[in-house]
Amino acid sequence: MSPIVGVLIAYLAGSIPSAYIAGRVKGVDLRKHGSGNLGATNVVRVLGARIGAVVFIADLLKGFLPVYFLPTYTETLRPELWALVYGAAAILGHVKPIFLLG
Repeated sequence: MSPIVGVLIAYLAGSIPSAYIAGRVKGVDLRKHGSGNLGATNVVRVLGARIGAVVFIADLLKGFLPVYFLPTYTETLRPELWALVYGAAAILGHVKPIFLLG
């Protein structure tokens, strides 16, 4: 796999808005409740600790999985450096998710 494809996959994985999805499942737009932030802390405030823990683990995994698995499939001599790039792409996706534009 091309490293650029890996960066795209990591960004898209990071862009999955787990807090938003959890809120929608419960019928709540978290952007309009609590602090308005789509983070695990606000999920705990608005929806409770159990759902907050699920969102926290989902957020953790969407950063961990690309860093752990994508370098294995990257066609390059320095996969450990690409792991850092994939981590940065996942963080960028988490902070600026393409799925929540607008």
